[in-house]
This record gives sequence, C-alpha cells and structure tokens, in this order.
Amino acid sequence: MADFRVAVAGATGLVGRTILGVLEERHFPAGAIVLLASERSAGVSILFRGEAVEVRRLDENSFEACDIAFFSAGAVVSREFAPVAARAGALVIDNSSAFRMQPGIPLVVPEVNGDVLPRHLEPTIIANPNCSTIQMVVALEPLHKAFGLQDVVVSTYQSVSGSGGKGVRALDTEIEQQTRAKDSPYPHPIAFNVLPHIDAFDEAGWTGEERKMINETRKIMRLPGLHVVPTTVRVPVRVGHAETVYARFATPAPASEAREALRRAPGMVVCDDPSRNLYPLPRDAEGHDQVFVGRLRNDPDDPSALAFWVVADNIRKGAATNAVQIAERVVAGHAWSPSLSDTVPSSP
Repeated sequence: MADFRVAVAGATGLVGRTILGVLEERHFPAGAIVLLASERSAGVSILFRGEAVEVRRLDENSFEACDIAFFSAGAVVSREFAPVAARAGALVIDNSSAFRMQPGIPLVVPEVNGDVLPRHLEPTIIANPNCSTIQMVVALEPLHKAFGLQDVVVSTYQSVSGSGGKGVRALDTEIEQQTRAKDSPYPHPIAFNVLPHIDAFDEAGWTGEERKMINETRKIMRLPGLHVVPTTVRVPVRVGHAETVYARFATPAPASEAREALRRAPGMVVCDDPSRNLYPLPRDAEGHDQVFVGRLRNDPDDPSALAFWVVADNIRKGAATNAVQIAERVVAGHAWSPSLSDTVPSSP
C-alpha cells in the first residue's frame, strides 16, 4: 500500500491529537504528516512516530499535494477550509457538524454503512457522525439486521471530554478547587451534578445534540422514517459516553439471540454478566476503539423490545478512530477486514 500525505486540521485539540495517536497505533500509511491549527497554536511541535512535527497555521495553501485531510477544528473552520482541501485534491474526513446532513455527502460509520464510501481516494468530503450517534448505531445495526428496527428511545450519559479541553478543565477545576472554571462551557456546575442539556434548545424544547441523534441515525442506518426519541445528558465523567437504549423491533428479539448477533458484529464487545457485576463502564472503555454493550434484557411486556446499555470512548470511536477507520477503508480499496485493534476479549 502506498504512503499518503496526510493533513490534520485542529491538530492541537483533544480529538486532533488523538487522531495522530490512532494513526500511529494502527500503522496508517502516512508517509508525510501536515499539522494545522490556528495562528495561536502555530509553531508548537507535536511528536508523531517519534519525530517532532511543527504545527503550521491553517490557510488557503495548507493542503497542497495532500491526499487525505482530517478536520477537527469545529464547524466554522470546516465550512471554510474543507472545500479548499477538497479542491486541492484531498479526501476530506470532517469531524464537525458542518456537512453531516448535506445531501450527497456520506455520513459514515464503517461497521454500519461503509459501503457508501468511495472505492478509491478522490477529492471529496466525508462526514464523521456525532459521538453519541456512532456508538448507538454500531450496536443497533446488527440488531436491525436480525429483527428489523422500528423504534428507539435513548438517554445518554455523556462525559465532559465531549466538550473538548474546556469541559475537562471545568470538571477538574470544580473538583480540585471547589470553584467554577472561568471558561466552563456549562450553564451550571458539572462536578457532582447531572445536566440534561447538551447544545442549544430549540423552540420545541429539543437540544441540538438530540436533533443530531435523530437525524444522523436515520441517515446512517438508511431508515428515514425511524422513530428516535433521545434525551442527552452531561455527566461528571472525564472520558467515555454511556447510553441506555430501548429498541422495538418488527419481530420477537430474544435477548439470547441479540447477544449472539452483537458478539458476531464487527467493532462490538459484549460484556453482560450481571451476576458477576460485569457490564460496560466508561472508565474501562477509555482507550479502546470498540463499542461495549451489556445489560441486555427483554421488555417483560413486549417480546419484540430490548433494553440495553452501550458504552464507548467518545474521543476514540466517537471521533478520532471512526475517522481513521473511514480513511483505512477508502485506501484499502473498499476491502473491509477489521484490524487487530478491532478485536479484543469479551470484556473491557
């Protein structure tokens, strides 16, 4: 496989640095790396494969001769510079919300709809979904194939790293100093608290995060009429998102058969033995690239409904790893075979 010239926009941020780590870990064929950030961060150096690489200021000329460009600098930056990178000839993989719902732009979780990706490198934009959506659809897809998904009710328990470095600093400051961080991204204290508020509320009372989960799930799973009812919640956990999912299907969905379908699915780890207190935990999922599921049980009044618990590292599978997996699948010429890092024992 050829080596590629790879750019990372937003390289100094939490997700950008994780993308670099994932590229290293998965031995992605990056022959050259271009690190890009705002003028404020230009000039700093970041280690990549043992060598210090200087971060450059992102501008109109940043993507010359680049084959792949990862964007993790926010929607405003992506709207301005992702088309620039594509015009320069790069395959753009964007982590922001800028292009997710645009017609004609693929919104991809490789385990679910990787078949929509181009079969070779080409100058185009591919959108990386929202972190809470990614882990849910990885778990729902094998169940949909087995039983026919009809309805989803989900509550999320999302870590502060979903708000970037500011969220982590806010939690740490409140715990360590017993005072609110000056740059906290939250409207209330987050330490020892739970906030049913992620993104802005609309006139109907839904948050932006909840709307993302509705719209993105339908697009990724190719179920435009799917009934999705989310409530998104921020919790005082540093890394790792958790979700309670209640799903109804077209046919009976015995929990035992559901477990087997999930065990066979790529990117999934079943950790489900409550008698031994085994179920997925955010602290155990941290640093892993898989989606963990447990607490599978049938609705006692509806054999076609399942309740379960889903956990993943939101910075890795919820952002950086999913983006790198998209690139892997494209450069592999559409031949999908999970790497060794996608295969782990049946408990975190």
